[in-house]
Amino acid sequence: MTSDVLSVPSGLLIGGERITDGSGGTHAHIYPATGRPNAHIRLAGPDDIDRAVASAWEAHREWMSLTVDRRRDLLVDLADAVRENLDDLARLNVHDYAVPISFAGNAILLERFLRHFAGYIDKLHGATTPVTGSFDINLIEREPYGVVGVITPWNGSLVVSGSCVAPALAAGNAVVLKPSEVAPLAALRFGELCMDVGLPAGLVNVVPAGPEGGDALVRHPGIRKIHFTGGDATARKVLQSAAANLTPVVTELGGKSANIIFGDADLDAAAMLSAHQGPLMQSGQSCACASRVLVHESVHDAFVEKFVAVIQASTIGDPLDPQVVCGPVISQSAADRILAVIEQAVTQRSGELIVGGKRLGGELAQGYYIEPTVFIGVDNASALAQTETFGPVVSVIKFSDEAEAVRVANDTNYGLNAFVQTTNLSRAHRVARQLEAGSVWINTFSDISPQGPYGGCKQSGFGRTGGLEGLHEFLQVKNIRIGMR
Repeated sequence: MTSDVLSVPSGLLIGGERITDGSGGTHAHIYPATGRPNAHIRLAGPDDIDRAVASAWEAHREWMSLTVDRRRDLLVDLADAVRENLDDLARLNVHDYAVPISFAGNAILLERFLRHFAGYIDKLHGATTPVTGSFDINLIEREPYGVVGVITPWNGSLVVSGSCVAPALAAGNAVVLKPSEVAPLAALRFGELCMDVGLPAGLVNVVPAGPEGGDALVRHPGIRKIHFTGGDATARKVLQSAAANLTPVVTELGGKSANIIFGDADLDAAAMLSAHQGPLMQSGQSCACASRVLVHESVHDAFVEKFVAVIQASTIGDPLDPQVVCGPVISQSAADRILAVIEQAVTQRSGELIVGGKRLGGELAQGYYIEPTVFIGVDNASALAQTETFGPVVSVIKFSDEAEAVRVANDTNYGLNAFVQTTNLSRAHRVARQLEAGSVWINTFSDISPQGPYGGCKQSGFGRTGGLEGLHEFLQVKNIRIGMR
């Protein structure tokens, strides 16, 4: 299993230059599949954040001095560069957090978002309206904030770079991109590509940082808007820090998504989707994880049998092996926390453990591997069903009718995703409209696309990425009135 120290970008990218002496110190990056260091990452401190923001403002002015067709073409060039380097980006993504190479869609999504939002650059329309009691000209325009901060999670730096950096640039902003120190490798390579294609120096600055650097970014008076993706505890700190300058913040946070299996569902397809959307994909380390599987009582036993069979037939192991679908969790502390959740659920009898529940040994013992874990008969009021585990652990809950399914699905503080498995079109429409979630996926995975707005409600955050709504997050409205006397 690959574990050597990598030859990867490890400095900060500020103003088109690599900074190798970041004031935030150095972070030893641990490869979760082996538990050993594979890179040493320079971190940004407050002084580096100052430089990045100043550089971004210069780049913003240069960016806006270019014609729309030139900006569009440069963003298309960046999308082309990402496509040419998909294998490199995917491999770095694996080394970031040991996501299996078979799940290489993160790099592809980055390209798709860039290409999609490049097309908006010359199509940003304003409006005019009549004015009461006047013949004045009333213009309503959208303009960029100037410099925005984008904070990515360790489990999705490339996806967030696509869903946030692409529309931010299309809207005319410059970006200070802060990937997590836990997983900065692919984001740094993306920053290099931004420089290679000729974007203005400093238009995309990449500054891996820990809590000190992140707080400096959020508090910086030169940052006009923040987009944060991560956990709710950190989000509260971000909001408190941003309040110092009344900086607006968009958040995409966690989830405890319900996956409702109705009696008329295709059980084979539902079992496959539930296994991959639940404990297998990213080892359950995804805000979109369908961690609560609600199953109609008429098909409960048949579904569980198929569900467990899919899980047990799936390959767990080396993330660089194309046959592997489930890798390790991110760290030793994460493994300890997840195993404690499992132990507590067993002790408190929150449900019946029917598969998994242990750390893997043998040749995988040095990595942070936990068996995909399934509880049945789970009480939806239990901590197991209500707290985001962020690991390969799912709860199966039985329901008797549609109303109960909707009630249980909505009985959570989160509201990011919901999933419905049914062949009844009327039911699909009816239930989807009752579910308290930003996205509802019917008979399909959470297949995020540039065309669809993505985000949550309740404690899963506010604001959107993707679609026209995601573009508008990086634009502010201006009203111009011209007197016609």
